[in-house]
Amino acid sequence: LPDPEVFASAPENFRMRAEFRVWHEGEDCFYAMFDPEIPKKPVRVDAFPMGSKRINSLMSEVLSEVMKAGPVLKHKLFQINFLTTLSGDALVTMLYHKKLNDDWKEAMAPVCEKLDIAVVGRANKMKVVLGRDYVTEKLQVQGRELSYKQVEGTFCQPNAGMCVNMLEWALNVTKPNTLPPDTDLLELYCGNGNFTIALSPNFNRCLATEISKVSVAAARENAVVNSTDNVTIVRMSSEDFTESLLNGVERVRLKDIDLPSHDFRTILVDPPRAGLDQASREFAQSFERIVYISCCPETLCRDLHSMAETHIIERFAVFDQFPYTDHIEGGVYLIKR
Repeated sequence: LPDPEVFASAPENFRMRAEFRVWHEGEDCFYAMFDPEIPKKPVRVDAFPMGSKRINSLMSEVLSEVMKAGPVLKHKLFQINFLTTLSGDALVTMLYHKKLNDDWKEAMAPVCEKLDIAVVGRANKMKVVLGRDYVTEKLQVQGRELSYKQVEGTFCQPNAGMCVNMLEWALNVTKPNTLPPDTDLLELYCGNGNFTIALSPNFNRCLATEISKVSVAAARENAVVNSTDNVTIVRMSSEDFTESLLNGVERVRLKDIDLPSHDFRTILVDPPRAGLDQASREFAQSFERIVYISCCPETLCRDLHSMAETHIIERFAVFDQFPYTDHIEGGVYLIKR
């Protein structure tokens, strides 16, 4: 392996999102987390140094407003989630074991205005949106400001500062002078277009797939907002897309895309913790260059063991996405032997 490139996280205020249980004791209620070894005993959480500064200020402010409002906001509230951004945007999701009626909306609306937040109320088969159900993140990446719509309940990188490091690393390993001219990028598991949009200047065209309907809509909107006219997002599983590309299987969602005209030399994969299935791994190995972003060292090691038969590991990076834990994010750049 090449010497690893190590990217350290900020020690505090690095998490842009957090989820807390709300624990009720008599008239009081507080944020709580749980020790896996003592799962029934709540650990009171009054501050969260790992969370963004906005999360820490909102924790006390939101709970204070809940207590002031009384039962209409407090009764059967069991969880509060925070989603914030480096640019100061904030969304709070409040989860209840009761239906949310007009009284709840009327009590919550002035809180939204006072704290300058958007709020989503959730209950069984209910979703009530006050303002909007997303935040807008703005990242400074190699001199460009990239704007990303991040929708409540969908995946986004929790450590925004580390996300910038990951995007800049991926830009660096795929810069044009390291690639054949005028080639295209294929990305599997693109989410809201986080990597796709950032890497688009390095390629002639970028085609990305994602299975989540909400994430696909956000990715397409993000491509427009960032003026990336060489990006196409397709709602399709990686397995179905692979079958279409390799075997010419026709699919309705690809009817307006001329796959044979693309010159895919580079593939970017950012799979879930389970890593790549065998078919996707073998498919990735058919490309000249692979950018593999991993959130699980164990499955990354498994996949690289197979990929090393056909590719050389040119660059290897470690991103401390989750300080104080044993979780680590990896980035690997491979070139065909």
